Amino acid sequence: MGRLIPMSNKTVEDLVSRSNRLGADKRNTNFAGGNTSAKGTEKDPVTGEDVELLWVKGSGGDLGTLKAANLAVLRLDRLNALKNVYPGVEREDEMVAAFDYCLHGKGGAAPSIDTAMHGLVDAAHVDHLHPDSGIAIATAVDGEALTTKIFGDKVVWVPWRRPGFQLGLDIAAIKDANPQAVGTILGGHGITAWGATSEEAEANSLWIIDQAEQYIAENGAAEPFGPKLPGYGALPEAERRAKAAALAPVIRGLASTDKPQLGHFSDDAVVLDFLEAAEHPRLGALGTSCPDHFLRTKVKPLILDLPADASVEDSIARLHELHAGYREDYQAYYSRHADADSPALRGADPAIVLVPGVGMFSFGANKQTARVAGEFYINAINVMRGAEAISTYAPIEESEKFRIEYWALEEAKLARLPKPKSHATRIALVTGAASGIGKAIATRLAAEGACVVIADLNLENAEKVAEELGGPDVAIGVQADVTDEAQVAAAIDAAVLAFGGVDLVVNNAGLSISKPLLETTEKDWDLQHNVMAKGSFLVAKAAAKVMIAQGLGGDIIYISSKNSVFAGPNNIAYSATKADQAHQVRLLAAELGEHGIRVNGINPDGVVRGSGIFAGGWGAKRAAVYGVDEEKLGEYYAQRTLLKREVLPEHVANAAAVLTSNELSHTTGLHIPVDAGVAAAFLR
Repeated sequence: MGRLIPMSNKTVEDLVSRSNRLGADKRNTNFAGGNTSAKGTEKDPVTGEDVELLWVKGSGGDLGTLKAANLAVLRLDRLNALKNVYPGVEREDEMVAAFDYCLHGKGGAAPSIDTAMHGLVDAAHVDHLHPDSGIAIATAVDGEALTTKIFGDKVVWVPWRRPGFQLGLDIAAIKDANPQAVGTILGGHGITAWGATSEEAEANSLWIIDQAEQYIAENGAAEPFGPKLPGYGALPEAERRAKAAALAPVIRGLASTDKPQLGHFSDDAVVLDFLEAAEHPRLGALGTSCPDHFLRTKVKPLILDLPADASVEDSIARLHELHAGYREDYQAYYSRHADADSPALRGADPAIVLVPGVGMFSFGANKQTARVAGEFYINAINVMRGAEAISTYAPIEESEKFRIEYWALEEAKLARLPKPKSHATRIALVTGAASGIGKAIATRLAAEGACVVIADLNLENAEKVAEELGGPDVAIGVQADVTDEAQVAAAIDAAVLAFGGVDLVVNNAGLSISKPLLETTEKDWDLQHNVMAKGSFLVAKAAAKVMIAQGLGGDIIYISSKNSVFAGPNNIAYSATKADQAHQVRLLAAELGEHGIRVNGINPDGVVRGSGIFAGGWGAKRAAVYGVDEEKLGEYYAQRTLLKREVLPEHVANAAAVLTSNELSHTTGLHIPVDAGVAAAFLR
């Protein structure tokens, strides 16, 4: 019996390579934006005969990282036959479900709304892209005339139409009527190009992009955004980032009024230059145009209307006023266009907040979404610059934006998203997180959907752990000596600028000096208390300030110890400090409860394996105290417990995850023992 499924297909290989090249350059298209396709043949495993197929980027894929598995695979004969049952533009959404009846085999990825554009156009290879230069032409008030002027008859103007089956029919008809054409400018949207070979399609796409760029560069106005506004220029970098860190928690809290969001900060020169120019309020109010842009950025941003040197206090007060107005405006936008069949309003908070002299804060359900929203708004600024340089920026009508944003198909796509994990949208900072208990907690929180800041004395190790957890969209590493208030503040600022704020802090950093009273020096005592008592106080204070500014509640966790309540031999400095930490839990729980901040503790014991403290000499000293070999210390600790089980860092991490989940949303001031049962340390 012959092989049913071919091992490889040159058409598919060429398509993936072309897609990756096009998607790797942001000049060509934005993240997850646009789509590419190829038509070719494969053996039908049932009949053994050649069958004509379409391979096209599936829904939700990204060209830059596209793989064969991300392609939808459809039978061309069946796809073309859909023209015979097409019920008309008023019911074109029904055709998306019909694509499923055209799939070949298991079909690969889910077909996107743009499948018709690729399948119905009589060309072996088709690219649909969102280049800034192409969209600039597409959003110019005289875009049709500019298209002819720039490209002659090689590129044809297509008036705005929402993506769908009818747009595919329109482009197919245009290609048939214009055999000399290599592509189109899609009004308000982007470009589509084609070719007989993969190389030809790619060359045509790049030619359209290059021609548009060249025309804008050679004919554009010197100041497309108008003259510079006095006082609106970029602040010096250190001052800019300090102000961003001060504003970020407040802005995140405002952007999370309807539901919690993660944030991203950018002080890209494109943003700062835009906000310095006189026309930025007018252009910002017009909003974005390309569907990919405003689906990510919302219809328009919230722009602070104060100069760069406005105080943090004045900026915060004005942001609150502007946010209230933004929500009213968005509700009115929804009410103007919604009908009985429209999906419910998804939230009236901004996804993009612009602060002159400082930069852009973008928001989303996860860090990647927040970051990409910001990247899309930079695309939008570039589009506006190009359109204003050669014409007047004229995005699609507000009613059309609503038809995209509150499209039933878009709602269905959102409904298919997986259920959020327990710690999704939460930002955690864990001290001493490059090893042992801290690393285990950071790993568990990241697995539960949190973004995590790995704070540790050893920056290299912290950055290594952050990379292991998934890199900057999941975790970052920062150096922090918790005894130094400035370093603690810098670590909190890093969390705020990376993810938008702080929701959860774990005071885990520590060391242990095992000596009897008469051998414990003043230096020993001060070091032990500085790291764990003072350090926990400094971290909790800095984190609480951010949590209060956000208005979203929060969690502070202290990794205390069984020794906070148990009097053992030869560790006066360590145990006294742990008792200090334990009482900080109770004190802060009482003080911070009015802000919705929960403060709880965990009392581990005998965590030998993976522990930095035990590896650093504490283990050898405790083993000597108990008269056992150091490598047997974990087993010794286990045997003295009620459960006779060894405690591992992961067990402490389990407690941290549960304590900071919604399952214990009404619990504060609690200490959880994670010691396998030490009766002498029972809490009373």
